[in-house]
Amino acid sequence: MKSPDIFLFLLLIFLTPGNGGAQPESGRLSLPQLVSQAQGQSIAARQAKTTMDTRYWEWRAFQSALRPQLLLLGNLPDFTRDFQEVVQPDGTVEFQSVTVNNSGLRLGLSQSIAATGGELFASTVVQRFDDFDRNKAIYNGQPFAVGFTQPLFGYNELKWDKQIEPLRYQESQQLYRQRREEIAVEATGLYFDLLLAQVNLELAQGNLSSNDTIFKIALERETLGQLSRNDLLQLQLSVLNARKDVASARQGLEAAQLRLRAYVGIKEQQALNLEVPADIPALKVEEGRALELAWANRPEVTGFKRQRLEAEQAVARARGETGIAATLSASFGLSNRAARFDEIYRQPQDYESVQLQFSIPIIDWGRASSRRATARANQEFAEASVEQDQANFEQEVRTQVKLYNMLREQLQLSYDADQIAGERYRIAKGRFLLSGLSITDLNLALQEKDFARRDYIQALRSFWLAYYNLRSLTLYDFERGAGL
Repeated sequence: MKSPDIFLFLLLIFLTPGNGGAQPESGRLSLPQLVSQAQGQSIAARQAKTTMDTRYWEWRAFQSALRPQLLLLGNLPDFTRDFQEVVQPDGTVEFQSVTVNNSGLRLGLSQSIAATGGELFASTVVQRFDDFDRNKAIYNGQPFAVGFTQPLFGYNELKWDKQIEPLRYQESQQLYRQRREEIAVEATGLYFDLLLAQVNLELAQGNLSSNDTIFKIALERETLGQLSRNDLLQLQLSVLNARKDVASARQGLEAAQLRLRAYVGIKEQQALNLEVPADIPALKVEEGRALELAWANRPEVTGFKRQRLEAEQAVARARGETGIAATLSASFGLSNRAARFDEIYRQPQDYESVQLQFSIPIIDWGRASSRRATARANQEFAEASVEQDQANFEQEVRTQVKLYNMLREQLQLSYDADQIAGERYRIAKGRFLLSGLSITDLNLALQEKDFARRDYIQALRSFWLAYYNLRSLTLYDFERGAGL
């Protein structure tokens, strides 16, 4: 090796930076840290939490309907001053002045019966009537009464709600966990968008530094007659293109950073320096295990049960609301009237009331049969839809497991290609400076180096998206071996 060549080669090593264009350490973030932030503070996370809280209070409201209800009813006062028509003994009508107050209170305790759709109740009632024109007041009341109301042959909504509402609540909890994993997937995509933009800037800055150094050395070689003018101009053009690439990469970095900040909710304005994920989960997921977890944890599975029950509910409603309808009501207790309030509770009389109301359709021109047939058809359609959704759901899980395992195996290949391409470029650059390689071959090595680096980042992106998608499909953390 000639001494000028040795000098140029050593100068190249001295001037070439080890990590061209590296970002500052401030704002350094790993992928798990960013996912955790997105799941905790992003707008999407807050919306998911609000939706879950809303469903929780709806569930609490339903549960309260199953418990005894204590209610105070009253009209106090109920004052009237008016002229009202009064039929006289001879059949004529006269309008007489009436000034009255008819006030009452009722304290009632009721309990719904989900199994039958009926209701048990206990109550106490007091009523006072004041006739101000005649300066007279009387009391009426039921010191105690118990009874029940029971629909017969009809649709029992509470019975069906008792089966469906727990599924709705369970589904809402699973939907919240699923939404958190979907947020992780979205945040991961934005993370690698920014990481790729960061890598593009680093590559562009490194290429600019290398091309600038090579161009300076080429000027010396052109002076010594060791390089043609055409090759020198081509190197100068490479420097100009590298400067353009740096400007474009910097703009792409800023745009990706803004998108990531907006989604995750990062308020600090310091530069974000993302880490290239080095720790890859060294686990292979079995299809059978993933399917088992998906069937146990996913909201779709709970939704399948709910949809079937809702279809059966619609059939029961159509039958109950189109046939014979009857309601049996009965109450028993004590009743009294008196001129004084305390006398109501002295020697009250027995009180009984029994009532049966019914409705029997005679001619409805096929309305009832049409509603029932429509409900049954909708049930068959819902059953077919659920079967199709189940098949699609299972296929989606199987496909995602295969994709994850494939990407996990291919990731090492992309890493090796990145290392080899980088080493090849360093060798090509040294050979070019020693006049052992053409500019075309040097540029080809540079392109392959950049492509391999970007391909490795894209491979990481695909792997982590597949990993978080698999977590979303199973609602299971395979690294910790626990549910989400």
